Amino acid sequence: MSERPLTRLVLEKPCCDADLPGVDEGHARVALVGNPNVGKSTLFNVLTGARQRVGNWPGKTVSVARGTWRTPAGEMTLIDLPGTYSLLPDSPDEALTRDLLVDRGMDDRPDVVVLTLDCSNLARNLYLLAQVMETGVPIVVALTMVDIAESRGIRVDVGRFAELIGAPVVPVVPRQNRGLDALRDAVEGALAARRPPGEPDLGEDVEAVLAEVTAFLPADALLRYPERWLATALLTGETVPGVPDETGARARAAGAGLLAGDDTDDLDDLDDLEIVVAEQRYAWAHRLIAETVHRKGDVRATVSDRVDRALTSRWAGLPIFFLVMWGVFILTTKIAAPLQTGLQDLIDGPVSTGAAHALRGMSAPAWLSGLVLNGIIAGVGQLLSFVPLMAIMFVLLSVLEDSGYMARAAFVVDRLMRLIGLPGRAFLPLVVGFGCNVPALAGTRILSDRRHRLLTGLLIPFVSCSARLTVYVLVAGVFFGSQAGTVVFAMYVLSIVLVVGMGLLLRGTLFRGMSYEPLVLDLPPYRLPTLRVIGTQTWQKLWAFLRTASGLIVATVTAVWLLASVPAGGGQGGFGRTPIEHSLFGSTARVVAPAFEPAGFGDWHPSAALITGFVAKEAVVSTVAQTYSMGKPADEHRAGSLGPALRQTFERTSHGHKIPAVLAFMVFLLAYTPCMTTVAAQRAELGGRMTLFGIGMQLVVAWLLAVAVFQIGAMFL
Repeated sequence: MSERPLTRLVLEKPCCDADLPGVDEGHARVALVGNPNVGKSTLFNVLTGARQRVGNWPGKTVSVARGTWRTPAGEMTLIDLPGTYSLLPDSPDEALTRDLLVDRGMDDRPDVVVLTLDCSNLARNLYLLAQVMETGVPIVVALTMVDIAESRGIRVDVGRFAELIGAPVVPVVPRQNRGLDALRDAVEGALAARRPPGEPDLGEDVEAVLAEVTAFLPADALLRYPERWLATALLTGETVPGVPDETGARARAAGAGLLAGDDTDDLDDLDDLEIVVAEQRYAWAHRLIAETVHRKGDVRATVSDRVDRALTSRWAGLPIFFLVMWGVFILTTKIAAPLQTGLQDLIDGPVSTGAAHALRGMSAPAWLSGLVLNGIIAGVGQLLSFVPLMAIMFVLLSVLEDSGYMARAAFVVDRLMRLIGLPGRAFLPLVVGFGCNVPALAGTRILSDRRHRLLTGLLIPFVSCSARLTVYVLVAGVFFGSQAGTVVFAMYVLSIVLVVGMGLLLRGTLFRGMSYEPLVLDLPPYRLPTLRVIGTQTWQKLWAFLRTASGLIVATVTAVWLLASVPAGGGQGGFGRTPIEHSLFGSTARVVAPAFEPAGFGDWHPSAALITGFVAKEAVVSTVAQTYSMGKPADEHRAGSLGPALRQTFERTSHGHKIPAVLAFMVFLLAYTPCMTTVAAQRAELGGRMTLFGIGMQLVVAWLLAVAVFQIGAMFL
């Protein structure tokens, strides 16, 4: 059994509010706790279905999912806590679990903890089980991955297991709805009994010392902290708020006898005591496994092991990863193309025509017709045509995630992380960034070192989010035709190159001497993705994208339309009647446009799109459609002319080198400042000064890269 490095956490005060957030009055509070990759979130999704929400925990910028678990006896609030290996946390995510189970106080803890353990590999889970048992909170153990264990000839004596830990144990396979009724009954029974579990036997010597420490624990501290946990924490040197320092010193003095005869001269006494207690927890775990886990025959290499030899190979792993991602983008663009065309035809035809007839029937003023037809329908409609593409992308990525491949990708890319001095765990928030940079920034909390979090937070905006994907597909489809998928894939490869390159630059300047942390990652077994899980994950991601984008896009297209309807300076025409290039919006874009002439796209149309891209990258697509739409009467324009208009613009601005100019535009879009929501998240995670530095760095890098791409490309294309 591999041990995780032991750390001590000093908490000055509880981090959360008095009441559990998102918990309805009168509902039982059930917390899902477990190691990463043990099927905890899958169980949560199955039990709650669509009755869930994700948000930051009060007092912490840690994202936690909460949902309603409906049973015949009533409703319970289910809280999916971040995966953790220990209640001695070294990251904000892990600290949240410790805070909820221990530091909040006896009255504010969850009513029951459902502790998820991987049945196919119990050894790695039982250290956390021992610690949770010491908190005294009622628990129900959910044994997950039962089907995997069965395929490996592993059988767990559930009855004996429950007897030894003093808590119910239920095997479950959420994907197949196996064991869910039994789990519900066990949780309801635990709620009724309110009985704490047993305590792990840490050996005669340690137990004797713990009994001695328990005898002199302050009465007021026992009103807030579990007795067994408090005695163990003080013995191992933790600083516990509200407990006098002399009590801790007395506890450590009581444990001095445990060190007699230990050859640990290179460690201080606190580390020695911590290691002694940890070793006894592992010894208890080994005894529990010996009595409850039975194997049939010899342990042989599984199919998963044999596949991993190729997918995690030093030489083949990375090429296979890039090949898989190339296939994802090719499939996405090929399948989505006819769906996008059909949806765009629907918006440009029946929707636009119907809206125009309705507005005429209402005798709507010209400004309202312009806003609806040239603003909302032209802008929002262009974005909505990309919904099929986003849905297909999310389905394919969910398949990779649900199958277990993405964890292998993290292992493979760990070698790239080492180049820039970041731990392999930093790859996980970077991967999330391919969906959206905002949760990716929140994901940096899994990193224990502050400098690692800062560097990762500066690199995440260079990760190409799904909002940029809509622009890539639009531009690549117009200029590269059947090769659009390969071009889009190339942008994602460039995104990875940018992350590594900027990481090397920052490591050699601002982050010199940064320590390296090895990757600790549990590889889940390969599984056949299920339609229900894929559908749920896809819908959640798509709905989150639409919910976030819709408000921003409507606000942006409305603002663009208003600015584009106001004459600049002494321009001719009144409100809504001035040519867009002479409007306040067009004039602003024309002021910015010369900065992009060295990059080959010094025209106000792409400049205008990049300006609104500061608000949201999704707005780039709607602004492109909107600016060309407002240049003509609404009833003449159709999105089908958007492609020729774009080609004509880039042909003119690049002086015949439109392909390098288009590539320069896409590169600038990839590298420049992300949306304002991401900037706000950066400020929350990194601070104001570091965020301003990041914005400036991104703009400079984006401009230099765009100019280089165009100037070099123009020599050959």
